[in-house]
Amino acid sequence: MLRLTSFLQDRSLTIMLSGEIDHHCAKDYISAIQAKVEAYVPAQCILDFSEVNFMDSSGIAVIINALRCLNKIDGKLMVCALREQPKKVFFAAGLDKLVSVKEEY
Repeated sequence: MLRLTSFLQDRSLTIMLSGEIDHHCAKDYISAIQAKVEAYVPAQCILDFSEVNFMDSSGIAVIINALRCLNKIDGKLMVCALREQPKKVFFAAGLDKLVSVKEEY
């Protein structure tokens, strides 16, 4: 089930994801993030993972697709507050070389 909230402040869009990101919900997250980026055209987008307790390779796809959306509009993507398990997947995939990471938000 897709659980996502967001807010825009000073051209910075924060999208808070929650629960588990796996193949059951990844397409919905990708579509929702893309719609929000297209609607708000932010200079920066922050994906807040503080409420995500599990992520598999589908979570990598969610982040990569968000990055592609932001690259189209010359925006920056940042991921923050990765919990232990999603953090392992994130770094194992080498996403830290493509996306900035902030420990806290």
